[in-house]
Amino acid sequence: MRNALIVAALLVSVSSSAPKKKKPAPSGSFTYYLLTLSWAPDFCAQPNAPKDPAECGPGKKIGFVVHGLWPQGDTGRGPESCGGSPVAQSIVQTMLPYIPTASLVQHEWKTHGTCSGLSAADYFGTVRRARDLVKLPAEFTSPAQAQSLKPAEIESAFAAANPTFPKEAFRTSCTAGALQEVRVCLNKDLTPRACTASAGECATPTLKVLPVK
Repeated sequence: MRNALIVAALLVSVSSSAPKKKKPAPSGSFTYYLLTLSWAPDFCAQPNAPKDPAECGPGKKIGFVVHGLWPQGDTGRGPESCGGSPVAQSIVQTMLPYIPTASLVQHEWKTHGTCSGLSAADYFGTVRRARDLVKLPAEFTSPAQAQSLKPAEIESAFAAANPTFPKEAFRTSCTAGALQEVRVCLNKDLTPRACTASAGECATPTLKVLPVK
């Protein structure tokens, strides 16, 4: 009997000390937006990436495209996949000049937009306004040759092209030593702001910036 009581007590102790799973953050629960601009030449060069000809077809000459507008937390990633119906085709067509493929439009809504607290129409309207706020540096419009740049040089080029933004509003991400994305930090009202550590930062000393083809 004594042994049974000890075992029961141990089970209660283990149960009470086990880490509890965090509940997902509710829709609209985030601090700021992360406008993520993907460098299409890098994405299209990935050997296992699904190649949509709308983005990666010969002669498209696509540089930066909108990957998404992500709800972000100061100390960690924001909520994801908060439920919702697929995006209407009328909205998809409106977004294709910004996000090059219909599948990515649907993915971004499902994964990030549904957690913004906005309707699909309002969310993608916010995506367009956010992208229109950011001016691309001239050297990234359609470079014909590969470049080698430090992450800080890329971020400084964006800061110089957008003098009303804090210099800390821009972050780079990279993959296999090449430029993958530039991330732009914006408040919920789309005013520019400094990024926090949760936005990430490429630690590679020098990045290869693939040419636009």
